[in-house]
Amino acid sequence: MKAQPHQAVARQGGMRIQFCGNMRCSKCGCQEDKVIDSRTSREGATIRRRRECLGCGHRYTTYEEIEHESMMVVKRDDRREAFSREKLLTSVRIACQKRPFGPKVLDDLVDKIIEEVEDNYDREVPSMAIGERVMEALRKLDPIAYVRFASVYRRFEEASDFVQEVQKLEAAHDPTTP
Repeated sequence: MKAQPHQAVARQGGMRIQFCGNMRCSKCGCQEDKVIDSRTSREGATIRRRRECLGCGHRYTTYEEIEHESMMVVKRDDRREAFSREKLLTSVRIACQKRPFGPKVLDDLVDKIIEEVEDNYDREVPSMAIGERVMEALRKLDPIAYVRFASVYRRFEEASDFVQEVQKLEAAHDPTTP
């Protein structure tokens, strides 16, 4: 049975890879595999495939997703760098570290932020626009994660910066405050 060639962008074991042709088995290097199971995930944005190597029988999972035109992030100092979902997800994970949220909640939050950015910007997005969207999403999700992210994003230098941000957060949640 000859495996059909594929052309897509995929993540294998957490790495984003682009391939044209068959996947190469990470155990034996064979390029012939068969797909055992396919499922859509992240509301149809990704396809998860379980594969089996026809050479050695090793099973592995690949994730295929549409490769969007590269969006550039305009940094505070006017540098430009390619938008990275992984970089955004990492910063959200750090802010939410040791908080009661599973990976799916954080993935969904990042997907929502990316969707908003893609809806509002074409080729270039200011880093500030991404940061503000992350802060708004974290403010709604968890005040601790919000303050953690804000401390890096807004470059807090003193304890008083933290106190001021927490006071703003408390005022926003206090129903007695006009």
